[in-house]
Amino acid sequence: MSRAVVVTGLGLVSCAGEGLTAHLETLASGASPRTDAETFAPYPVHPAPAIAWDGQIPKKSDQRQMEAWQRLGVYAAGLALDAAGVKDDAAFKQNLHLVVAAGGGERDYAVDGAILTGLRDAAEPGAYLNERLLNDLRPTLFLAQLSNLLAGNIAIVHGVTGASRTFMGEESAGVDALRIGQARIASGQIDAMLVGGSYSAERPDVLVVHEMGGFLRKGGYAPVFAREDGAGFILGSCAAFLMLEAAETAAARGARALARLGPVACDRTRREPGSAGASLGRMWAQAGVERPGTVLSGATGVAPITAEEQATLTGLAPGVPVQALGDLFGHGLEVTAPFGAALAAGLVAEGEPEVAVTTVGHRRGEGVLRLLAV
Repeated sequence: MSRAVVVTGLGLVSCAGEGLTAHLETLASGASPRTDAETFAPYPVHPAPAIAWDGQIPKKSDQRQMEAWQRLGVYAAGLALDAAGVKDDAAFKQNLHLVVAAGGGERDYAVDGAILTGLRDAAEPGAYLNERLLNDLRPTLFLAQLSNLLAGNIAIVHGVTGASRTFMGEESAGVDALRIGQARIASGQIDAMLVGGSYSAERPDVLVVHEMGGFLRKGGYAPVFAREDGAGFILGSCAAFLMLEAAETAAARGARALARLGPVACDRTRREPGSAGASLGRMWAQAGVERPGTVLSGATGVAPITAEEQATLTGLAPGVPVQALGDLFGHGLEVTAPFGAALAAGLVAEGEPEVAVTTVGHRRGEGVLRLLAV
């Protein structure tokens, strides 16, 4: 059984603002994204917009118990439910499944700082680290910040009470979230699924983690494909959710289908020179990409993989404009694929016959998907 899977609702939040219209306008304008180069200097970030949380998270108590990454995700999920016309449909939400792609929550900075400071002068660093991890970390804090808490908060705040699952682990998590959602609906296992994720870039701990790997750009903003003066990604606070439904389910309730989501192709290469490019070529065919009017690339800006991706896309889609998502809202790791899919669905709804989306992770994981006219 292979049913058509359509997008009926979108929720987007980033430095460009909130909602589909704001992001399509940003894409059309070509303007540089809002950037904060001071707070975490020398590392720029694309900050979240000012949001009136009450619009999607009515209870102040719910707002207070969430960190920024969770509030962004719950808010964007509410926007998608609103756009799909099911925000007040309790029966629909009772059977609505949920897939979330997100990282973990914030750490205890005081404990981390004390451990790192003491580690410098420890006579036996390994033994010292083990002792401090056992005695200083609070398991309850860790458990409260796991990524499945975002799914739980969406269930609590919005009443989405079907089965849920969570993916975490860099860009490929977002690809897998979409792959699972599309495949389960297409196969007839379920009729509807809310898919997406969120990321908060304005956190010292994530900046430290990525800088230790040498992945962050230093200095000011530059377009993703023009960072020769300083390779690396600029993190962006963002969230994206899509309402996916079987075409007949959407039609039965009178919902407008914005676009059709085809099968999602994914891979994980060893990242030898040329391997990611070859993988993109294979996935391009697996995803059924034919004649896209636009390619939305999740390129990170990290060298040398970004140059390889750009060269490959030029060969796969000669003459087709390639828009780096990082030029619009920054790099959101797990959110990259859902954000690209949501923006692609918006472009299709505005008249593009087909839009391709690529996600090549900064150190592993690749994916290709396409949105096309219904």
